[in-house]
Amino acid sequence: MIECVVNVSEGRDLATIEQLATAAGSSLRDVHHDAIHHRSVLTLINDEKDLRRDVRALARRSVDLLDLREHEGIHPRIGVIDVVPFVALSDAQQPRAHLLRDDTARWLGYELGLPTYLYGPERTLPALRRDYQRARTPDYGPWPADPRSGAVAVGVRPVLMAWNIWLRGLTLDQTVALATSLRGPHLRTLGLPYGELTQLSCNLINPEVQGPAHVLDAVRARHGDQVVRCERVGLIPQGVLQRIDRSRWAELDVSPEATIESRL
Repeated sequence: MIECVVNVSEGRDLATIEQLATAAGSSLRDVHHDAIHHRSVLTLINDEKDLRRDVRALARRSVDLLDLREHEGIHPRIGVIDVVPFVALSDAQQPRAHLLRDDTARWLGYELGLPTYLYGPERTLPALRRDYQRARTPDYGPWPADPRSGAVAVGVRPVLMAWNIWLRGLTLDQTVALATSLRGPHLRTLGLPYGELTQLSCNLINPEVQGPAHVLDAVRARHGDQVVRCERVGLIPQGVLQRIDRSRWAELDVSPEATIESRL
């Protein structure tokens, strides 16, 4: 089984999100949407053949329905179908995940006409975003991007955990400084405005080494009274959940129902 965690630039129109979820077919395992980010994360898991079919259907529907020119949200993005990472759920599937990434990238570039950028062994996603801002030539597809659909980042990566902390009483500059101070080889962070709050947006690159409890404890050590709540985005491996003290599951927004294994 291979996972694909598709990030699309729509988080407000529930009818549109439902159409995108339907397009994801039998591979769909979870949908998370956020109106302020104006972004949805659709988790697809299936065998290689069915996953390829459903990722393509979701991508085509995203290009048909969404318009980047009308998009305003706090999350960085380069396209309507913004990030398409493939994740092998076992070591044996690693080569197939790489091949599926490359096959999908070529299809997005030449069939849908999207400037398509690869990440994984070649470069990280943050480096790819910097390259795009410098008008780097895409790996596949045309250049420049159509302003309606934008570009797409297609990657291969290990299992990670996307997870957020809301903070009250910190300025955006303070939250950005906090994010920068916490960032490391196992943790990517952004400090973002979020209405009257701010948000520490995290990707736990190796959650079995540095899990959400570690991050929350580090934040509370500096700003304990200002933590509002935590939020998981997408699914997590059961092994990550088992490393977290059960008494902390609720505050960290994790549960057995939120694991990859429970949705298969």
